[in-house]
Amino acid sequence: MNGKRAALLSVAGVIAIGGAGLATAGLGGGGEAPLAHSSLPPATAPIERTTLVETQTVGGTLGYGTTSTATSGGGGGVLTWLPGPGAVITRGRAAYRVDNEPVPLLYGSLPLYRTLSAGTEGPDVKQFERNLRALGYTGFTVDDTYSSATAAAVRRWQDDLGVDETGRVVPGSVLIAPRAIRVAERKANVGDRAGGPVFTHTGTTRVVSVDLDVTYQKLAKKGAEVSIELTEDETTKGKITKIGKVAKEGQGEEDPTTIEVTIAVRRQRALGTYDKAPVNVNLTANRKPDVLAVPIGALVAQPGGGYGVQVVSGGSVRTVRVETGLFTEGQVEISGSGLAEGQRVGVPA
Repeated sequence: MNGKRAALLSVAGVIAIGGAGLATAGLGGGGEAPLAHSSLPPATAPIERTTLVETQTVGGTLGYGTTSTATSGGGGGVLTWLPGPGAVITRGRAAYRVDNEPVPLLYGSLPLYRTLSAGTEGPDVKQFERNLRALGYTGFTVDDTYSSATAAAVRRWQDDLGVDETGRVVPGSVLIAPRAIRVAERKANVGDRAGGPVFTHTGTTRVVSVDLDVTYQKLAKKGAEVSIELTEDETTKGKITKIGKVAKEGQGEEDPTTIEVTIAVRRQRALGTYDKAPVNVNLTANRKPDVLAVPIGALVAQPGGGYGVQVVSGGSVRTVRVETGLFTEGQVEISGSGLAEGQRVGVPA
C-alpha cells in the first residue's frame, strides 16, 4: 500500500487483540518456543509505513439537535393555523397564524420584548432592521435607531403581509429564532387561545448528539474530526462543534456522569432519511504517524516472551525480534533492527 492511511478500531477491540486475540491467532504465550521455519511461510505481506489511529467508540443519536419552544404572544386572539411536524420555516415565512394574520419568523438572539416604533433605540432595533433589509426592504439605515424611514419600510412590509399598516412592531407579532427552524412537535391546536407554547422546534440540519461519559471527556475536542457509523456497512465523517460545559450527574456505573457533545455531519445526503437513529461515534484516543506496521497475524511468539516477525527475502527466511506498539484493527506497530518499509513478512494463508 503506498502513502499513509488511517486504520480505525475501538479501544475494546484493542484490548481483545492485545490479549486473548493474539493467542487465538495462534501466536502462543510468552514462554512458548518459536514456530519452526523449515520452509517459506504460506503467504507474505509488506511492512508498511503508515499512520495508525486508535479510537474509542461511543453511542450517539442522529437527529436535529437541541429542541426549543415557540411561544405565542399574550395579546389575545385565536390560533387559526399551525405548521405540522417536520415543516421547515425560513425568515419571513409564517410560523403560525393568530386571528388569521401571519406571525412571521425573523432571525436573531433577542426576543421582541417591547414595541418598536419611531424613536426607539437599542440592539433589538438593529436586529429587526437587519431582518427587514434581508427581506428586501430598503430606504432606511441599519443601525440602533428606529427612524421614520424604518417605520415607512415596516408599513410596506405589513402591507405585503396583509396586516394593519401601523409602522410599529409589537411583541407577539413575530417569532424570533437564531436561524431557520424545523417543527418538531405541536404544543397547541388550531382554535386554542394564543398566549402559550405553540410548538417545539430544532435546527434544519441533522447532527449527532452524544451524552459522553466524562471518563472520555479528554478525547472530545472542539473541531476534531470523527467517524460516524450509521449502520454496519455505512460510515460518514463529522466534526465536533459543541461541547457542553455543565455535566449531567449520573447515578452509578450503569448511569455515568456525562457531558453533551454535538457533532456536525458534513455530507447530509449520506444520511439518507435517518432521523432519531442510534449511531456509533469513533473518537480518536491515540494517533501514531509515520510508523512501521504489519498484519497482527505476522507476529511470532519468541522464547522467553515477546514477538518477532519472519522477514522473507528471495528464498530465505529470518526471524527478527520486534517491539510492538499500537494495535489497530488487523495491524500492529513494530520496530526492530534492520526492518524497513517494503520488506515482506510471513503471514498465515
